[in-house]
Amino acid sequence: MANKDAAFGFKPVRHLSGGEVRTNEYKIAANYGTSIYQGQAVLAVTAGGIEAAAAGNVILGIFGGCFFTHPTTGKPTFSNHYPASTNASDIVAFVYDDPRIVFEVQHDGTGTEAMNFGGFDLVNTGGSDLSGRSTQELDTSTVTTSGQFKQIGISKDPSNSDTGAANANVYVIPNTGEHSYLLTTALA
Repeated sequence: MANKDAAFGFKPVRHLSGGEVRTNEYKIAANYGTSIYQGQAVLAVTAGGIEAAAAGNVILGIFGGCFFTHPTTGKPTFSNHYPASTNASDIVAFVYDDPRIVFEVQHDGTGTEAMNFGGFDLVNTGGSDLSGRSTQELDTSTVTTSGQFKQIGISKDPSNSDTGAANANVYVIPNTGEHSYLLTTALA
C-alpha cells in the first residue's frame, strides 16, 4: 500500500529514557528574515538565539512554536510558526532541544528498515503559514553513517509504514556530533 505523501516536519513522540518530552526557551532576533515552522529544525546562534537550520547545519533542536507581543495589535500572541521579519523585541521560541527525544518524520524517498542507524540530513525548509506546520523531511539520498539525524525505527502509523514505497514515516534522534549539546567542541 502506498504511503501518504504529507510531510509534517519533526514531531516529538517519546524520550529514549522514558523521560519527559518538553521544550526550553530561546530568543529569536527582532526582524529575523526567515519563517520558522512548528516541527522545523533550528540551530543555535550567539546570545542564546535560534535561527532556521539547513541541511548540514549542527542543530539545536526542533521548533515547537513561539510567543511575542504582536507588533500591530500589541496583544500577547502564541503562534505555531514564527512569521518572517516579525518586528517584536520579546520573541520567545519553544524548542525541543533534548538530544534524546525521539521524533517521527517522513522520508522524501523510500526509507527502509535496512537504513536503521543510518544518518540523514533534512530537506525542505518550508511550511504552511495557515497551519504553522513544517514540511521538512529526511533526505533519503543522504544516508551515511553521519548526517543530522539517525534513523532508529519505522513508524507504527498504518498509513505511512510501507517500506517498499516512498514517504514512509520513521523514528529518528539527533546524530552525535550534529547536535549542539552532543558536540565535544564549541560552535565556531
